[in-house]
Amino acid sequence: MTKSNFETALKRLEEVVNRLESGELSLDQALKLFEQGIGLARMCSKRLDEVEEKVQILLAGEPGERLEPFAAGTGEEPSRD
Repeated sequence: MTKSNFETALKRLEEVVNRLESGELSLDQALKLFEQGIGLARMCSKRLDEVEEKVQILLAGEPGERLEPFAAGTGEEPSRD
């Protein structure tokens, strides 16, 4: 999945969630949208996992170097021993 495909899938997922939360759908319509949303969420999750793996590889540095988990949202870089 390319960046634009990821962003398109994420935007569509947001639309699906908004429609489901509206409460204006029949049960059949809601089920169909929910199924579509699950597929989109899985696609996005897979792509995020791939990106996370690539970032971990890039941050790993030298063989044997210990990498601590990234502190998401803090703006801090992982410490290297």
